[in-house]
This record gives sequence, structure tokens and C-alpha cells, in this order.
Amino acid sequence: MISTSFEPGAAVKEGTVPLCVPELGGNEWLYVKECLDTNWVSSAGPFVSRFEQSLASYVGADHAIATVNGTAALHVALIVAGVKPDEEVLLPALTFIAPANAVRYAGAWPVFIDVEPNYWQLDPEKVLDFLVQQCQWSNSKLINKITGRQVRAILPVHILGHPCDIDALYEIARKFDLVVVEDATESLGAKYKNRMVGSGGDIACFSFNGNKIITTGGGGMIVTNRADWAERARYLTTQAKDDPIEYVHNEIGYNYRLTNIQAALGCAQMEQLDGFVSAKQRIARQYTQALSAVAGISCPQEAPWALSTYWLYTALVDPQVYGIDSRKLLKHLEQENIQARPLWQPLHRSKAQAGSLSYRIEVTDRIHSMALSLPSSTGLSERDVDLVVAAVAGARSRL
Repeated sequence: MISTSFEPGAAVKEGTVPLCVPELGGNEWLYVKECLDTNWVSSAGPFVSRFEQSLASYVGADHAIATVNGTAALHVALIVAGVKPDEEVLLPALTFIAPANAVRYAGAWPVFIDVEPNYWQLDPEKVLDFLVQQCQWSNSKLINKITGRQVRAILPVHILGHPCDIDALYEIARKFDLVVVEDATESLGAKYKNRMVGSGGDIACFSFNGNKIITTGGGGMIVTNRADWAERARYLTTQAKDDPIEYVHNEIGYNYRLTNIQAALGCAQMEQLDGFVSAKQRIARQYTQALSAVAGISCPQEAPWALSTYWLYTALVDPQVYGIDSRKLLKHLEQENIQARPLWQPLHRSKAQAGSLSYRIEVTDRIHSMALSLPSSTGLSERDVDLVVAAVAGARSRL
């Protein structure tokens, strides 16, 4: 099949090096067949709880609640964490739009904070500066002086497989009585100071879209150590049933549960997760070793306290040194049948998020203009990486 889009996970024509596609080489067929044979295909069935238990154990959380996708997980996590309409949530300006949308689904407002320049994660120093300079306490509430709205939460996003400096963010959150809702949708398997991303905090969310390190086709997961939050999340994601016999509902709920078929895929994928992480790191090492010699290409960094999964291996293209910019390189790679993509439009520039505040955006736009994500599938061969490197190294002489 030929795709007219370089959307991750889309069908691609033969001979193309895809950006990031799933690797389905384990027990996926066996487990899905079991669903079909037993007629457990919908949102009830043994694979759902098995998948939840497997992921909770892997991450190191007490509770896990499967959802239909990562955005649904974020939406419900914000609600159970206490975010209410017309409150504010701090999140990075450089991320996919899903967490900002989830904040709006909850009736709250995002405030976009800049990322730090080394690992491109939410900048704790600027978060603290915003809270000190732009907010004030009033009647035991932290109020944004510009909007008059209460600041309720911080939503760090561990982008591209690399963790945020989560201890620094939690220290700030505790000082200002804020809750932390972690978006770990791109970083399953990553570690922060030898702790799995998503463990030990307030509440965190994962995604299993077709381009993530493991996939259920779609799907997401909420993890938390708080039993009351887990119970409420499970309640809200199953249409808030107060009496499942008489179908009594005392508040608005959501049809956000994962199907048994999707969970079956997730169970098979979890069995291979450690191998997937190792493959991503191998690919990253090969890219870095080769691309470090290409003038104008800056390879992604890994913090000394981090283990990155390099979900999408993303380099920076300096047009003054490299000779062309990241978008021209993108087009060149496309002509060479190599899929690549820029990062997301910065959220402070999104028309969909008009009306939201941003604060001290000094790094995000530069990263966005220079960044290009290269093929990063877990099944990528050394030969494929060599093809990509050769195309990047030779692009300037071809354009």
C-alpha cells in the first residue's frame, strides 16, 4: 500500500524506511485469537485486567486503569486529580497538542511554559519563576495575577522518550500546593534516577498508539499509587455506573475503556518491551556515532540522571552550518523514500489554543524550527540506519 502521508504508523510503500511502525513479533496472534475463540472482544475480558496488572508492575505503580487512548487517560487523570473548570494547568509549549486539549476537556485552561535547552523538557526554573512572579496567594488559593484564575496543577510531558527533571517539578508543586499529572505517553520504559517514568508521583498517563514503543492499536493507561483516585478513574471511564443492574448514573461519565482485543495486543507487547527499549537505544547509539561527524547536525542529549528510550530520534539542523534547514532536509529525505517529520507546532502558536497564556518562550521556537525526527522503529536494521545517515550526510550536495 502507498500512503500519501508520513503520519507515523501509516501504511508505506515498499522500499520506504518508515518513521516509526509497530513490531508485532510475539504472542499477538495467539492472544487475539483467544479473544475471538472465547467471544471476549469488547471492554470486558481477562486481558484488560492482565494488561493493567502487567503495566502497573513494570512501572512500579499500585494501580493501573486502561483507557481507549492516551488523551482519554489524561482527561480523566486531570479530573480525579482535582482540576476544575476555569482553573489553570502549567504545561510545556513544546509537545503534542493532546495534553492541552485534555486540559480544555476538563474545562480548565493551559498555561504554556518554555522548555529547557538541553533535553527540551518543561523547564523547572521557568515554572518556578512564573509561580513566584505572576501568581499570588489569596484565600489559600494560588491565583494567576493576569487571569484571576486559580493555578491547580503542573502537567509535565516526558517528550521523545526522555524524562523531565521530575524531582525538581515535584518540589515546586509541593511548595505551591499543586498536583502533578505526568504525561508519559511517549516515554514508557524511560528512567529518571533509576526510577521508571510514571512511578512514585501523583498520577501519570501512557499511550499505546501505533507509533509508540508498545502498541494496542490505540489505547492508554492511567497509573497512580492512590487507591481512591484509581477507583474514581475506573468509575469515570466506565460511564460512571452507580448501579450496573438498574443503570443508575449519578454524574457524567465517559465511555473510555479499552477493549479486550486491544488489551490482548498490549499483553503480548509488554512481554517484548525490554527488547524494544534495547533496540531503541541501539539505534540511537548508531545514529549518534555517525551523525556527530556531520557538521551542523546536533544529536539529542541524554541527561546523566536519565535513561531515554529515544522514542523518536530527533536531531537539530543548524542551517547556517549544515547549509539547508530542517524542512528542506525533510523534503530531501522524502525523495529518498525515508520518512521523517518535524516536531509539533508550538502550543503557544496554535489557533486551537487561542486565549491561553504563555510564559517566557525563549527556547521552544528555536527547537521547533531546527528539529527533525528520523526513522526510529524498533525493527529498524543497521542497514536502514546507514541509509538514513548517508542521506542526511549527502543532502547538502544534492540540493
